[in-house]
Amino acid sequence: MPKKQIWLLSSLMGSLLLAGCSLAPQYEPERVVIPLQFKEANPLQENENWKIAQPSDAASRGEWWLIFQDAQLNALEQQAIRENQNLKAIAANVQASRALKSAAKAEQLPSIGTGFGPTRQKLSPASQGLDANANTSAQTLWRAQTNVSYELDLFGRIASSVNAATADAQQQEALYHSALLALQADVAQNYFQIRQLDTEQIIYARMIKLLTESRNLMQARFKNGAVSEMDVFRAQTELSTAQTGLLSLMRQRANTEHALAVLLGKTPAEFNLAQQSLTINTVQVPACLPSSLLERRPDVAAAERAMAADNARIGIARAAFFPRLSLTGALGYESSTLGDLAQWSSRTFLLGPIAGTILSLPLFDGGQRKAGVVQARAAYEESVANYRQTVLNAFREVENGLTDQRILDQQMNTQTQALIASRHANKLLHLRYRKGAVSYLEVIDSDRTILQQEQLAIQLKGSRMIASVDLIRALGGGLTTQDQT
Repeated sequence: MPKKQIWLLSSLMGSLLLAGCSLAPQYEPERVVIPLQFKEANPLQENENWKIAQPSDAASRGEWWLIFQDAQLNALEQQAIRENQNLKAIAANVQASRALKSAAKAEQLPSIGTGFGPTRQKLSPASQGLDANANTSAQTLWRAQTNVSYELDLFGRIASSVNAATADAQQQEALYHSALLALQADVAQNYFQIRQLDTEQIIYARMIKLLTESRNLMQARFKNGAVSEMDVFRAQTELSTAQTGLLSLMRQRANTEHALAVLLGKTPAEFNLAQQSLTINTVQVPACLPSSLLERRPDVAAAERAMAADNARIGIARAAFFPRLSLTGALGYESSTLGDLAQWSSRTFLLGPIAGTILSLPLFDGGQRKAGVVQARAAYEESVANYRQTVLNAFREVENGLTDQRILDQQMNTQTQALIASRHANKLLHLRYRKGAVSYLEVIDSDRTILQQEQLAIQLKGSRMIASVDLIRALGGGLTTQDQT
């Protein structure tokens, strides 16, 4: 056997022995620094419950908003899940990624097709074993045949493509869960913001009533010569300032209501939320284990899946340096006349490519394949950095949420004490007024102070509920009434 044929046969056998060998690096998720406990958490509780993270981003996060026990909020959340357009767009991306995964898997199977039609051809004398000057005539051939093609995955190119497409699909699913969690949190926060503004408007209305009485009293006393005109202007200024503040609250409420309407998949004109006071139901969100944060956060899962996909693409780029073996064949009928096409004697078959070669081995491309490997490695390094940054941001958001929860609780306690003291002082002032010891202006000023303290208290309570939602989102959702501490 000629040496050239021996070399070709050896290369082919060696390639077949290596079939299925993947050139992608062994994938292991990048290590990240996980603190033994959150800065704001109870050290003893965290140390006792420490465990290694086990990914569970696909687990249901439940209807965590039920812990606030607000029926209207529950209805809004369900409506947003059904109708939000951004969420529908991301869901479509998930479907597209799954289709790409199916397409990648299809490359692992043979491709089969069928065809029918005539061809016009003229064979060379050499292919017929004739003399070089022999005359061959052109002929028309009718064919009805089935074609089969299949690529042996010698170096794992197809397997790496499937792995990359699978990781991409999982990334899109994680991004969907991340968007869903963000949508649920946005709905809850906008709802609580509206209820806080509603309560502040009620307080402002009471304040305006008191300031109107004060202004009217000043006008009456000015007519009697008891006060100067400056006191009248001062009372009017305070009244106008409060009225301006009320209008500002009304503007904020309208804008927040419009934002909530869009989250629900509606135009602002289609949505109207009746005014209602904020129902105070402060929840205490526990600090989950640092490791479980990596389990539940869907954005962390998405970043990790992106890293896995880029790792698989390194294998695809490496496989470009090695031979590709494609097996093709055709089986059917062939005849010079259409009437004889169905005859048993017209049967024919073909093994090997109609055009090109079975085994292709790249030799020179000016560094294109090498650049592809470098690009794939760089993309992987980028995804590693993005993954680590996502984890860092996750811990930052949880620490911020825990800090807000602790400090806002302290602020609410001190503000409650301030409000109690103001009410006690106001009660004493009313008693002194009945005895004629103080003027009515001092009583009105005391009443106004109480309303200001009440406004600050409701702002803190609204901020506390919004902060609870932020913390739940930072922890990856999934909180139930049994999880409250």
